[in-house]
Amino acid sequence: MYGERPGHTLQTTALVNEAFLRLVNSQRVDWQNRAHFFAISAQLMRRILVDYARTRGYQKRGGGTPKITLDEALVGPQEKGRDLVALDDALNELAAVDRRKNKVVELRFFGGLSVEETAEVLRVSPETVMRDWRLAKAWLAREMSKSGTDRNDA
Repeated sequence: MYGERPGHTLQTTALVNEAFLRLVNSQRVDWQNRAHFFAISAQLMRRILVDYARTRGYQKRGGGTPKITLDEALVGPQEKGRDLVALDDALNELAAVDRRKNKVVELRFFGGLSVEETAEVLRVSPETVMRDWRLAKAWLAREMSKSGTDRNDA
């Protein structure tokens, strides 16, 4: 939500509230631990943001939003618009290739977790998270540029 215009209809508190309501209403989840909670929360945030972007009339690849680099998108864009739909599509492709790298991006970008928290959730070392983070950003940048979005490499 960082960098969105003032008066944006999906505010941070609304996003957190929506995620909370979905978590509370999800009685089928057998919570294993704190890490499991963070992983599910990050997935929910991703779904909420992407669904919101799709319902706001964004086209599959761009929809008139300003183009930004993948690095800006993953670290917190300074531009007002984000191409979450294209990022989501690329993340789905990444999940088919490397599930852990997909989870690293999901936890860090959508869940807001630090490297150390992500390592704890995934039960890997912080160095592995950083390596996966770098490789995932490069992979996503390449995939998104192949799709014709004319983005710069991360």
